[in-house]
Amino acid sequence: MPGLRIANVGSSFAAGPSIPPCVDEAAGRSGANFACLVTKRIPGAVLTDLTVSGATLPNLTTEPQDRDGTIFPPQIEGLPEDSDVVLVLGGGNDIGYIGGLFEDTLGASWIGSIVMQVRGTGGAPVAPDNQLDVEGLAARYAEVLDALHVKAPRAQFLVVEYLTMLGQHTQARRHVPFSAERVEHHKAVAARLLEATAKAVEGREEWCHVVSVAEPSDAHAIGAPEPWVSAFTWKLFRSGGAYHPRAEGMKAVADIVYKKMVELKIVEDGEL
Repeated sequence: MPGLRIANVGSSFAAGPSIPPCVDEAAGRSGANFACLVTKRIPGAVLTDLTVSGATLPNLTTEPQDRDGTIFPPQIEGLPEDSDVVLVLGGGNDIGYIGGLFEDTLGASWIGSIVMQVRGTGGAPVAPDNQLDVEGLAARYAEVLDALHVKAPRAQFLVVEYLTMLGQHTQARRHVPFSAERVEHHKAVAARLLEATAKAVEGREEWCHVVSVAEPSDAHAIGAPEPWVSAFTWKLFRSGGAYHPRAEGMKAVADIVYKKMVELKIVEDGEL
């Protein structure tokens, strides 16, 4: 569909840190994240990519974000009012989902503990003591969706789930350096995030739709034969790609998002 205006807002699982090509180092943003890949499939489409790694939901609408001294304004400020499609991915940093994985991983070794004291979890927020429950996170997410909808009132909003990190193939102590008990803990955090995401969309179905990513990616989590996400390595930790989507994961999510756009008749099936 020529001229389709697409916007992309959210955190690192939308931005794509460490996946080449890097188009904004400070934001940890790739030129091959799922929004970029979807846009390239649609002739004439134009993308406004506002994603920033480490973003919480308030960073999307009300609070600036400080990334190592680079200040990013709330992403809503760059959202074009005439957007046709807005891709949204967030909530994980509000409950310390990926930050929790880093905390357990770094805390499993003495050198990791020292690194965490010096540079933290590499930019992924750790959950506060008073973690949001499902209702609290859903309410925060819904408020963000409503604000974005006011800014871009004619757009269809596609709320993209996080890729599954710990799935059916993931084995404690083998694929991740923490216990089976902690694996179950992190799975429970992911389940809370998914439930809250679904609740945030309730009552907004006329213009807002969940893009199911978690279930199809379960067989491609850490430890899977064909993983869509990366496990922890020090090299990836330094580049921002540990416990984040791989290029293969971004391609898979792009396919899922594109199929959803076809289903909603935003694009015609068969476009490149």
